[in-house]
Amino acid sequence: MLGSGPALRVGLLVAAAVALAFAAVPWRERRSVALASVDDIEGQLASLDPATRAAVLARLTADAAKTVYDLHGRP
Repeated sequence: MLGSGPALRVGLLVAAAVALAFAAVPWRERRSVALASVDDIEGQLASLDPATRAAVLARLTADAAKTVYDLHGRP
C-alpha cells in the first residue's frame, strides 16, 4: 500500500495534468480563430490587383512600424 506521501504526489500530479488539459482548450480555440483570421486576410490581399496590394501592404507596414516606435521609442 502506498504511503500518504507518494499518494499525495500522485494526486497532485493528476490534478496538475487535468488543470493543464482544461487550460489548453481556450488556447486552442483562440489559436484556431487567429489562424482563420490570418487565412481570411491573406485571401483578401491575394484578391487585390498588384498596385492596390502594394499600397495596402505599404500602409500596413508603416502602421506597424509606428506602433513599434510608439511602444519602444525610436532607435
